[in-house]
Formats: sequence, structure tokens, C-alpha cells
Amino acid sequence: MRADDRDQLDRFCDALWLEDGLSPRTLASYRADLTQFAVWLAPRTDSLLSAGSADIAAYLAHLFGPRGLKARSAARAVSSLRRFYGRLCRDGLCATDPTAHTASPKLPRSLPKSLTEAEVESLLAAPDMNSAEGLRDRAMLEVLYATGLRVSELVNLPLAAVSMDMGVVRVLGKGAKERLVPLGEAALDWISRYNRNARPALLDGRNSQALFVTRLGAPMSRQFFWQRLKRYALRAGIHSAVSPHVLRHAFATHLLNHGADLRVVQLLLGHADISTTQIYTHVARERLKQLHRQHHPRG
Repeated sequence: MRADDRDQLDRFCDALWLEDGLSPRTLASYRADLTQFAVWLAPRTDSLLSAGSADIAAYLAHLFGPRGLKARSAARAVSSLRRFYGRLCRDGLCATDPTAHTASPKLPRSLPKSLTEAEVESLLAAPDMNSAEGLRDRAMLEVLYATGLRVSELVNLPLAAVSMDMGVVRVLGKGAKERLVPLGEAALDWISRYNRNARPALLDGRNSQALFVTRLGAPMSRQFFWQRLKRYALRAGIHSAVSPHVLRHAFATHLLNHGADLRVVQLLLGHADISTTQIYTHVARERLKQLHRQHHPRG
């Protein structure tokens, strides 16, 4: 990749970090998408600044061609290019936006995987309560199901984020946006047990600002928690794929099934746009059918 193209990508990612507070993982995704485009473009034109709409079209054809890129990955590539060239135009570095007439691939509207309430109960009961790690994991699972946090939000919770008196957790979500999420009595009780009986044993005299810690006294990683969650799912007899995001889906679905307002679920999940939350109405449709059959005279 040319040095001037690399400089443009550095400036772009720095601007996203400073202005939008995007996470390192999101910034890395933007950089990877745009670096791939810059490498493909290098033999064809002078630089990223001189790319035209024909170059964008040819690149997307390349992605969809022999590589057979999935629609979701291609849509992300289009989104990265649009954001990059949109910023270049705003900064006066490009006269026209080569992505202005580029259509995003249509994405299939897939229903999020979820768990039944009985499966969640089995999963929550899977950790071994006789060990400090098991008590910590039970508290983490209870918090995840009670709040619908993203796994990155869960493992990065500082100790000070939980207000036991108010019964809420302060979450720093995407775009550095804060939200307050109720914890519920069960999650508060398990956090209290963990803080009293397990966290001191795990830290073994060390200090940490993180709420959930490992035997090394460090915050738990997303990958490590995911591995433990899979182990508990097998122990609970759940044979479908279980991930932290599946528990987030279960949180939203079960709330709607029990009559929660969609706007409330949107706020709790930290979705910027309610259209992101609306997919859960499809998941809860079976519950609506049951209520109709039960209460309607012609049901």
C-alpha cells in the first residue's frame, strides 16, 4: 500500500476515534476493509483520492465474484467505503464522492437465536457454587441475562459501575454512550455474594478496579468468558449454539413476551435506532399467537 494512502487511513481512523469514540475493534474493521481496497486499487489508479465510481463498482464485483463474499461482509465493505469517502469530501480532499450511487447489498432478515426461559434457568444453575470461579461466573451470567449487556460491556464493567443502593449498573456502550440499566433483585444478590465471598479470593490481596476478575487479578477477556459459557451450556444440556449474544437476545425476547414496551427494550439494549430492536417483535410473535388463541373468542 502506498505511503500517502496509509496516511489517509491513519487520519480517517484517528478522526473516528476522536469524534465518534469508536472501539479499537470497530476501528480495526474499518482499517482492514479500507486497506484491502487500497491494495486492490493500487495497480489501477494513483491513490485512494483519485478513485472513481467505476473503481468502486469493479471492486464490489471483485468481492462478489470468485471470492463469493457474503452479503453481510460486502455490506460492511460498502459502509466503510462510504464513510471514508464521505469524510474526504467533507474535508475538501475529494471533489465528488465515488460511493454516492453505490447500493448496499440486501441483507437477509434473520431472526436472532434465543433460549427458552427454562433453558436460561438451567444455564444459570450450571456453575459450581463451591468454587470462587463458579460464583463469579454465576454472577456474570445473572448480570448478562438481567441487563442484556454486550459481552464487551460485561467484562469491562468497573467495580464502581454497580450501584447496589439504586439497583442499577452504569454501562459505557458503543460510541462511548452511557446508559443506566436496572439489575433486578436476583442479579444484585449474586453480585453481592460474589463481592463478599469470591472476588477477594480471586484477587488474593491484589487491587483491581474491574468488577469481574480472574485468578490472575486481571479483568476477564471476552474469549475466556465465551469458552466458559459454552462449557456451562453443555452442562445444562443445551445443544444449540450458545454465545453471550444469545443471552442478550433472550433478555430482549423474554421482556417482550412478558409485555415490555419496544422503546424500553431499545433503551435497555443501547440501540441507537429502534429499527434494530424491531426484529425482536418477530421473535415474540409466537407469544402473541398464544395470547390470541387464549383470549380471543374466535381464537
